[in-house]
Amino acid sequence: MNEERLKRWRLVLGSETKEELTVPLSKLETGIDKTLEALYNGDKGRGGLGASSPNVARWLGDIREYFPNTVVKVMQQDALKRLNLTSMLMEPEMLESVVPDVHLVANLMTLSRVIPEKTKDTARQVVRKVVEELMQKLAAPTQQAISGSLNRSTRSRRPRHNEINWPATILKNLRHYQPEYNTIIPETRIGYGRRRKALKDIVLCIDQSGSMGTSVVYSGIFGAVMGSIPAVQTKMVVFDTAVADLTEELQDPVELLFGVQLGGGTDIHQALSYCQQIITRPTDTVLVLITDLYEGGDEKEMRKMAAQLVNAGVQVVTLLALNDDGAPSYDHSNAEYLASIGIPVFACTPDKFPDLMASALSKQDIGQWAAAQDIKVTSANPA
Repeated sequence: MNEERLKRWRLVLGSETKEELTVPLSKLETGIDKTLEALYNGDKGRGGLGASSPNVARWLGDIREYFPNTVVKVMQQDALKRLNLTSMLMEPEMLESVVPDVHLVANLMTLSRVIPEKTKDTARQVVRKVVEELMQKLAAPTQQAISGSLNRSTRSRRPRHNEINWPATILKNLRHYQPEYNTIIPETRIGYGRRRKALKDIVLCIDQSGSMGTSVVYSGIFGAVMGSIPAVQTKMVVFDTAVADLTEELQDPVELLFGVQLGGGTDIHQALSYCQQIITRPTDTVLVLITDLYEGGDEKEMRKMAAQLVNAGVQVVTLLALNDDGAPSYDHSNAEYLASIGIPVFACTPDKFPDLMASALSKQDIGQWAAAQDIKVTSANPA
């Protein structure tokens, strides 16, 4: 085995193998080794950073020096999980040292009620940076997909007189010009469509239990984007054992995310009951329920409420996750039941969500759409 491979194995396996893998490390490689050691091998696997703020701040600087951002984000998350370094998020100096990402925002949301006042402004800056990056990435495809799916609905071939689009109607009927009368016979009339504020209603109903952190972040971003589209009316509801309507916060996604309190139990039945109350046009409504389906409330009533929404004509879609974190854990029994009453149940990545909403708003078969995207959809329990 050549020296370069030996060095890689030595860095991967840690200092415990330095006697077996006797290979000299450069100054840079020694720094990398100490940085990895502090997180993964110190104190018999529990990490060697301790609770000292200077140590953690120095370590945060080191990992940014030695590793690319994608690796830094993973190591930050590992530090939070393995070492419970909430101090990383409690002091502005520490928070300024981290690389902002979706998982970090989820952690800040979890701690939003206990973050000291001196740190809150810095925390908001971190959240705003992530939100702005995601908005730049997700806004255009979402607006394009949703607006495109509704364009046909905004034109009518049988408009009322006050809804006629006269320029479009004249162009369409130029071949029917009558020179003797110096006029056009409008055999085909083009209208602006229904002159109401929104053609479709969207309700995002989001589980804010701790395991749904990154899904809540993405949901908030998409909610804000859809809330800016005139053709749809978007409402956002979050829940644990209580329900909070955050629709008024959609114009400011940063404040919206700080209004979410991650953690606690789950009462899906109560959340669906609230959604039923705010839905005024069932057949023109898409309800997106984002939850792992672990019901802490009345499971029987939750299932009954889901069936009532479907029977009323609401198009319900259940997303087990809305993130890039891989296959989620979820309640298979509830997922199978919802599938049995016609509610598609699956996990969705953020890049596919705009097209999903476009398909739902145009009342396409979501099961077929998911199959075309190679997304595994929960099957109904034959029993």
